[in-house]
Amino acid sequence: MSGFKVISLTDRAAERIKAIMAEADRPIAGLRVGVKNGGCAGMSYTMEYAEARKAGEDMVEDRGVTVFIDPKAVLFLLGTEMDFKTDKLSAQFVFNNPNQTSACGCGESVAITPATPDRLSAAGAA
Repeated sequence: MSGFKVISLTDRAAERIKAIMAEADRPIAGLRVGVKNGGCAGMSYTMEYAEARKAGEDMVEDRGVTVFIDPKAVLFLLGTEMDFKTDKLSAQFVFNNPNQTSACGCGESVAITPATPDRLSAAGAA
């Protein structure tokens, strides 16, 4: 996967993350992204401040933002674009994930299929 980013950011997502991190009450090295089991569709995305990179984490630098990827989430997030969308009723981060197979009505829970070795090869060649 040399040179391939597990996750990328839109300009809107990068600007929002920078603004949030600037308001943190402690030094922040980046944003940690992962997935966890739960919700009506089976999984949900997780995000938290990261004070430092943990052993085994992938690190992505995109648009001036550092993102640490939980090692258990890499195959679920491969090729994902993180965006920030605002509409009349909400403002939220959105994950445009090619591995996502479905989502619940509220959008908080998703079903994600891990990327396959064939997909990894194709993604690395892109």
